Amino acid sequence: MNNELVILIVTATSIGFIHTILGPDHYLPFIMMNKAGKWSNKKTFWVTVLSGFGHVASSVLIGLVGIMLGIAVNKLQIFESVRGNLAAWLFIAFGLGYMIWGLKKAYRKKPHTHLHYHPEGHTHSHQHMHFHGHTHIHEEAKTANLTPWILFTIFVLGPCEPLIPILMYPAASVNYSSLFLVTSAFGVVTIGTMTSIVFLTIFGLNKLNLKKIEPYSHALAGGTIFLSGLGMVFLSL
Repeated sequence: MNNELVILIVTATSIGFIHTILGPDHYLPFIMMNKAGKWSNKKTFWVTVLSGFGHVASSVLIGLVGIMLGIAVNKLQIFESVRGNLAAWLFIAFGLGYMIWGLKKAYRKKPHTHLHYHPEGHTHSHQHMHFHGHTHIHEEAKTANLTPWILFTIFVLGPCEPLIPILMYPAASVNYSSLFLVTSAFGVVTIGTMTSIVFLTIFGLNKLNLKKIEPYSHALAGGTIFLSGLGMVFLSL
């Protein structure tokens, strides 16, 4: 293994780690959905890993096409920038929609007190919730089934910005074995960092008493995803 390849692999692992840490969109959606959607740890693990794989693989595929066809790296960067903006706005749209749905869900489960006046002069009160079990169970199940696929799709559309210009093109100039090693190192570290942050945070949250905010968990999850999307657009996170 020559020095140039060693430097590229070290760079790939460093960028993969930093790129993930600095992008809260890489882990916050999975943390919030684990709590709001009551995902099992197994489901959270696989949705996180597969979304991370799709995120990396889409950029690798585009990079390989660019390398094989001899497309200038600056043209691919323009394409990746467009993909990044699309993914960010999808995060915003999904987060906002999920937050609104979560607020409606919380409102329906909130008890309301009603007073009833009787001609005899006495009154009584009772509480009820705006909740129709059968319909809302089906609605929640449908949302739960769609959410992992929505997240996966958004991650596939989202680019790994530093991968193609900083790692893939320089590695390809050495040989294709170097290209494979460098992209593999980047992918493993990126997905590993995503998964580690997700489960370390979930472990920490499980130690806290969050019963009071539980009715608003879906709204908070949507709001967090919405803010992540805003951060991608306006802060380039």
